[in-house]
Amino acid sequence: MEEDLKNNIRKTGTTTVGIVCKDGVILAADKRGTFGGESGVSYIASWEEDKIQEVNDRIIVTTAGVASDLQKIIKLTRAELKLKELKSKQKATVKEAANLFSTIVYQNIRQFSPILGVTHFLLSGFDREGFYLYDIFPDGYLQKIDKYTTSGSGMIQCNPILDSEYKKNMSMQEGITLAFKCINASMKRDPASGAGIDVYTITKDRIKHEIQQETTSEVKQEKK
Repeated sequence: MEEDLKNNIRKTGTTTVGIVCKDGVILAADKRGTFGGESGVSYIASWEEDKIQEVNDRIIVTTAGVASDLQKIIKLTRAELKLKELKSKQKATVKEAANLFSTIVYQNIRQFSPILGVTHFLLSGFDREGFYLYDIFPDGYLQKIDKYTTSGSGMIQCNPILDSEYKKNMSMQEGITLAFKCINASMKRDPASGAGIDVYTITKDRIKHEIQQETTSEVKQEKK
């Protein structure tokens, strides 16, 4: 039974990208949802996965891993942050949210838990101190990102582009173009990535959905 579950579990098998720019952060992801085990993608389950999720009105995360576990962790974190806000009468900082995600992921892989899959989050948001990007690895390791990062099965296509084209203090538009290029490249080579692109911008005072595009083939950049 456990083997059947592993072979048929729904994974987002994905490409997500986070880029730090001069005036904010860019988060981007593809939109394909898949079923598959360790042997790889066996079935395309969805063309409309929203792999960038809102945690609250100041924080969002990208998702890579087992879809049900990703949803569970996000719901737990939302609830905990809301409780903290009600008790303290203050919004949680981005760092506090990132630490909470990291703690939940860390605890789940080191003790019995109903959350059994592998999860990887890129978290970004703004607070009174500024805007931030964090990488929350599947083992719970937390890293603050000052340049760029990527996750998911399509990261092999993204990293060479980011390594060669990222530059410090790039504009938000340059960051959007670079993130779009990365996701588009992964869609051409990674069978678990595709179906469209979502791009969000995070600045010191707002989060904006810049690009929302669905397709079953190669896409050209197009603003929402």
